[in-house]
Amino acid sequence: MDLLIRNGTLVPVEADDPGRAFAGDLWVRDGRIAAMGPSPTVARAMREAGAPPMRVLEARGCAVLPGFVQTHVHLCQVLFRGMADDLPLLTWLKERIWPLEAAHDPQSLRASADLGLAELLKGGTTTLLDMGTVHHHDAVFEALYDSGMRAFSGKTLMDAGLDVPDGLRETTDEALAESDRLADRWHNADDGRLGYAYAPRFILSCTEALFRGALTRARARGCRLHTHAAEHPGERAAVNAVYGCDDVEQLEKWGFVGPDVVIAHGVQLTPAQRRAMARSKTRVTHCPSANMKLGSGVAKVVKMQRAGIVMGLGADGAPCNNNLDGWVEMRHAALLAKRLDRTTDLPAPEVLKLATLDGARCLGIDDQVGSLALGKKADIQVVSLGGVHQEPGGSTVARLVYATQSRDVRHVLVGGRLVVRDGRLLSLDEDAVLDRARHEARSLCRRAGLSIEG
Repeated sequence: MDLLIRNGTLVPVEADDPGRAFAGDLWVRDGRIAAMGPSPTVARAMREAGAPPMRVLEARGCAVLPGFVQTHVHLCQVLFRGMADDLPLLTWLKERIWPLEAAHDPQSLRASADLGLAELLKGGTTTLLDMGTVHHHDAVFEALYDSGMRAFSGKTLMDAGLDVPDGLRETTDEALAESDRLADRWHNADDGRLGYAYAPRFILSCTEALFRGALTRARARGCRLHTHAAEHPGERAAVNAVYGCDDVEQLEKWGFVGPDVVIAHGVQLTPAQRRAMARSKTRVTHCPSANMKLGSGVAKVVKMQRAGIVMGLGADGAPCNNNLDGWVEMRHAALLAKRLDRTTDLPAPEVLKLATLDGARCLGIDDQVGSLALGKKADIQVVSLGGVHQEPGGSTVARLVYATQSRDVRHVLVGGRLVVRDGRLLSLDEDAVLDRARHEARSLCRRAGLSIEG
């Protein structure tokens, strides 16, 4: 059925003017934006098209903007929230994250994904790039399919590394074969709403053969490629001890660069590496909250953008954040850019674009989502502007970036499907999701030999 979003403040997030906002309506037909603009203009377009009776979402006092595109999350880790705090990166991985991931079964993995998707959708995220754990990744895709989220996702690939639990160990051939099976089943599923991403975890847990094999297979199938790199100084030192160079240099030697490659973090990139990454058109995801919490440093986002790197924004994982809130990431990204250099860096319109249209560019789908434009898929959030923490006025976009919170999200559409209405999930049973998550977290911790209290 068609849908009309009426009497809102439209924030299209246009590439050349991301701060523009204006009053009007937006008409969704067949999952796409069919008309938008002043109310009389949209009404005329509907009359001329002979539009039938439709659902109406009242958006008075609300902003109507694209859904967030988060380009690095770990749905498999949502059950670990609060269980891996205040630790350095490699200790965090080896003593907490890897044992917990190794203990996952299909039921706990599905519960983790459902909990993360509930949080993401309620917070206005409509597209994500997800990195899973080693096994049972069909459970994540089944959750994505049922939730209505638009997503690229892939099992993590690991065939090397010290202190890796048995439950995460695979041979190179096993890792690639299972990725191929998942890609054959899920890539372009549900009319392209879901896509596959080959995801070598990071250079210390993967051999050259695994990186090269993932690259070949992903490009043969038209899939994305996703890994972590240049995240933490301690990690870089460990890579140097093995390879005699840092991770970014080694990945470039292996050919793991290009517009289909998304690197999470990039905190430690040197000026020369920023220039090289821009030349290769390799994408980078900024994860400000996780980088602060794990002590990785602050990514030089503005310098990367000036070098020509296409960037996205992501919350990373629940145990290193501890939430998946796109509004928090926007605010942190904007404030950290000002702390690094100038208060004029990464102004509100640009950071909103980073969270939406730039994220879509990062994933190669900016012709379909990431902004409000005629013919684009209707991935939309409607957000109240009337809270005591937002009023009394000022720039709409500044209010969104600096003052708005996930609790202000009223309605969310993905491909024209209403998945959140009046703050209530429609595609998931929130109470059931919470009950399963609590139960499965206890079982998971018992299997991992860890306490749920951390």
